[in-house]
Amino acid sequence: MKQLQRIPQAIVLGILLAGSSSAETCLAPMQPFVPSDPAALIELEALIRRDFEAYIEEIQSYFRCLDDERVRAFEEAKEVSQQYGQFLKRIERQ
Repeated sequence: MKQLQRIPQAIVLGILLAGSSSAETCLAPMQPFVPSDPAALIELEALIRRDFEAYIEEIQSYFRCLDDERVRAFEEAKEVSQQYGQFLKRIERQ
């Protein structure tokens, strides 16, 4: 069991983290395109307006996703830290 003490802590932590990863991927929406041509602005007004409204809805969802992921990651890190502490205690007893 003394050999386990030689394993770098980063490797052990990496193994623990890899086993419980269920992270959500939060993707930021693309910003609406606004043409610089005044004639295109008038011609595409309704489409541009819809793009901005969709962006506002999507960015709100993105912020909620980030908030949820932060909470999940914090809880996971807390659990992994506790597991690591228990691991170290068990190794010290060997």
